Amino acid sequence: MALEVIQIQAGRMNNFSYLVFCPETGHAAAVDPSLAPQALLQVVQERNLQLDLLVNTHGHHDHTAGNQAVLETAKVPLAGHPLDLPDADRQLNDGDRLAIGRGTLEILHTPGHSPGSITLYTGDALLTGDTLFVTFVGRADLPESDPRALYRSLQRLADFPPETKVYPGHNYGPQAVSTIAYEKQHNPYLNCPDLESFLKLRMG
Repeated sequence: MALEVIQIQAGRMNNFSYLVFCPETGHAAAVDPSLAPQALLQVVQERNLQLDLLVNTHGHHDHTAGNQAVLETAKVPLAGHPLDLPDADRQLNDGDRLAIGRGTLEILHTPGHSPGSITLYTGDALLTGDTLFVTFVGRADLPESDPRALYRSLQRLADFPPETKVYPGHNYGPQAVSTIAYEKQHNPYLNCPDLESFLKLRMG
């Protein structure tokens, strides 16, 4: 069964944090508490969810700043890719699957914005962190960024079914939630025919 997603506005940098949960059991994973962990914890309480895990899509401070508050309150393990979160309790690699109640969260390693960026697949939605935004993509000019890797990661995401929902790490686009079909129609970075055209657009 597909897991459900709650999107939460999380701070002054237009971050989103998320709760991914099994509607049948109430078991949940928190994703990127960002700069407003109390907003996420409030929803956990309001929805009477059982938080089992905290996952970071990558290691940048605006996504991880709220980790400690969630970890101390919920007493759950931290999970992330070893290239970005080497000290995480659970190391996540491409193809790993996390059981959340009766659902499964699949891990996709989608480097480019950072070496250890991951995308989470719920069964019908992608939580893309700073890899893919609505009509835009993550920065690839940071010290550990790799624009070529970002291009490959975006091509991988573009192969998901058109109806797949896209939940980005920031509210940077004309709407908060998208689909792969919408991105293929409106996101110029997903329409580049080759790496060279992507690099030209990304660096332009």
